[in-house]
Amino acid sequence: MTKFWALRRNSPVSEVVDRKDSVFLEKSEAEEGKDVLKAGDFDAELESDAFTLSEDAAGGLGRHLGVFSCTLLIVGRIIGTGIFSTPSSILGSVGSVGASLMLWVFGFFISFCGLFIWLEYGTMIPRSGGEKVYLEAVFRRPPYLATTVFAVNAIILTFSSANSIVFATNILVSAGHEAGRWSQRGIAIGAITFITLLHGLTPRGGVWLMNSLSVFKIVILLFTVITGWVVLSGRTSVPNPRQNFRNAFAGSSNSSNDYATAMFKILFSYGGWSNVNYVMNNVKDPIRTLKIAGPLGLGICALLYILANIAYFSAASKDEILHGGVAVASVFFKAVFGAQAQKALTVFVALSALGNVTTVAFAAARVNQELAKEGIPFPFGNRFWASNWPTKKSPFPGLLIHFTMTVIVILAPPPQVAYPFILDVQLYPQQIVNFLVVGGLFWLRWYKPHVPRPFKVFLPLAFFYLAATSFLLVAPFIRPSNGIGDTPPLPYYLYCVVGIAVFVFSILYWAGWSVVIPKLFGYKLIPGKEILDDGTVLTVFTREKVKKQ
Repeated sequence: MTKFWALRRNSPVSEVVDRKDSVFLEKSEAEEGKDVLKAGDFDAELESDAFTLSEDAAGGLGRHLGVFSCTLLIVGRIIGTGIFSTPSSILGSVGSVGASLMLWVFGFFISFCGLFIWLEYGTMIPRSGGEKVYLEAVFRRPPYLATTVFAVNAIILTFSSANSIVFATNILVSAGHEAGRWSQRGIAIGAITFITLLHGLTPRGGVWLMNSLSVFKIVILLFTVITGWVVLSGRTSVPNPRQNFRNAFAGSSNSSNDYATAMFKILFSYGGWSNVNYVMNNVKDPIRTLKIAGPLGLGICALLYILANIAYFSAASKDEILHGGVAVASVFFKAVFGAQAQKALTVFVALSALGNVTTVAFAAARVNQELAKEGIPFPFGNRFWASNWPTKKSPFPGLLIHFTMTVIVILAPPPQVAYPFILDVQLYPQQIVNFLVVGGLFWLRWYKPHVPRPFKVFLPLAFFYLAATSFLLVAPFIRPSNGIGDTPPLPYYLYCVVGIAVFVFSILYWAGWSVVIPKLFGYKLIPGKEILDDGTVLTVFTREKVKKQ
């Protein structure tokens, strides 16, 4: 039977769950020289208004992800289809091979700065939810504003449509069939349906597939890198393999908008280094694991990305890469191995895309569950969406939210314009969130300097990341050199406006359910806690009539 506590947020949390329940953070006093973060110290400074650490981690499979799985969770999220397709558009934006390679290195450095910031947050506040938790720790007033803003952006703009479509397209090509619009959509919906059922009904099977596909992607990129070395050595039939590296910066663009647009795509290709932060409730020894898996996962991907770009430029001319479009990896394989290798590559890209869908769905479902647990109004109530129904081991309802948004975007026509535009719309609000998170880090350093921090980012790196994020927020409004951007006929600045509009809508939604409607009907919301049958603890609101004076 479901248990309910009518517990107000200003009541002592120990009335419900004893502090000793948070034993996963306790470490032996004999372990000298190791990081020590005690639950009591953590709760005293940055405890969530809603849950203690043990309450937050209750339900599901518990802590079952180790260093190996967490590293592959990051690798699998980062390596999708971007490295096989975006180098051509990056080159087209910035105009030169040298500038393109420098941006990939620069994107790696920016990503590592961001990773270190998220490591400080993640080890300081080891809860699932990522930016949701960090914004709540910083922007505690007005209540629920930060949570609602993040929730609207996370639910509306987190989906796996692009990679599902890429999987479908490459499967059709490899099978020798025409990639028609509806055949693409049918296979894409089938892919996201399979992943949703796998994670939701057999969670350990989902983790196994996720890890297997991540290892596969590392092997494919290693093969590409080694092939590039062989090409540069002059031992293949590729003529003049070093031509692109002579006078490499010739033709570089002078438009800041071009570099900002290219950097958005590169950061999207690197995106996923914070994936473990979203699932901390499922991580064994979360602080130690995060400090190892984060740098290791991003480092592996960054090294493979940069070397893969060098391999591409060694095997094909600048014009061939520019005209290769999203099939730049196909141009490479054809130049080195012949036309038959292109067919094999389509299978590799399809599996890489499927791996990305698998890891994104895994993390997104747990973020959706955390949002439902906070009590923010969801359709048909929060109990279902916060639960681990039906297996009591995996957040299948959270997966259904991700599934629904993915299918909507898959079916939204026309794909030629919709997908590049939606990609940009996803990235711009994320930069706003990043800006707020980094700003919050400085605030916490200043106002709460004594909070235990098992990892501390070097502040100049945080300042650099803040400056880079600020540039990415402003530069897209500057007119590009071609005057139209990369999503014609839509205006080049439209995706920024839409991203900002989503933020405005989220603020209005918060004001509606938490302020305007209660005042209009004369009641106030009283938060309490409820334990579901699967052990999940969530916030529920009861309405208390306000007495007129």
